[in-house]
Amino acid sequence: MNFNPRLYLVTDSTYNSEEAFLKIIDEACKAGVTLVQLREKNKTTREYIEIGLKVKAITDSHKIPLIIDDRVDVVMAIDASGVHVGAEDMPVHIARKILGNDKIVGATAKTVEVAIKAVNDGADYLGVGAIYPTTTKVITKITEVSTLNDIATAVDVPIVAIGGLNETNLDILNKSEIDGIAVVSAIMKSKQVDKDTKKLRQLVDNIVQ
Repeated sequence: MNFNPRLYLVTDSTYNSEEAFLKIIDEACKAGVTLVQLREKNKTTREYIEIGLKVKAITDSHKIPLIIDDRVDVVMAIDASGVHVGAEDMPVHIARKILGNDKIVGATAKTVEVAIKAVNDGADYLGVGAIYPTTTKVITKITEVSTLNDIATAVDVPIVAIGGLNETNLDILNKSEIDGIAVVSAIMKSKQVDKDTKKLRQLVDNIVQ
């Protein structure tokens, strides 16, 4: 499946009402987001499916792929575009086996060794970070940009930088080999979603060659 990871929105519904949450996703998609990951750590399976269907209606209307964090069953239930699995989630090769070759499988990688294994196991892209400390996880292990570049050199799938990125600190990635950036708070906590998303897209467009 074709996808563009240039500006990758990872959602967080804890900041807003459901109505406001869905509005942010819609505005961000209009303003330049190219890929959306629905990440829900605390919802029941039924709740995850219900919100997933609502988010998918939005992303489908903008022809943007929807990735589901961790939950292969939710991907299948709502016919999302794919799944993203972390180090503690379902192994990449099992996710690929279940979903087949027509879905996107993304993985998290913090080392070259993990990256190579993930790609060999079927990952279509890698999320690499955290580049900066984040507000979405209690414990953040920082990934050096040099490690990110080593991973990009070692594998032939898109590399997405993630972790505390916003419009004020992307300079650190200017000479990196990334294919895109993933953001959470920079959009989900924004008071001007349209303006801030467009600014992020402009900045990342200048970085990604």
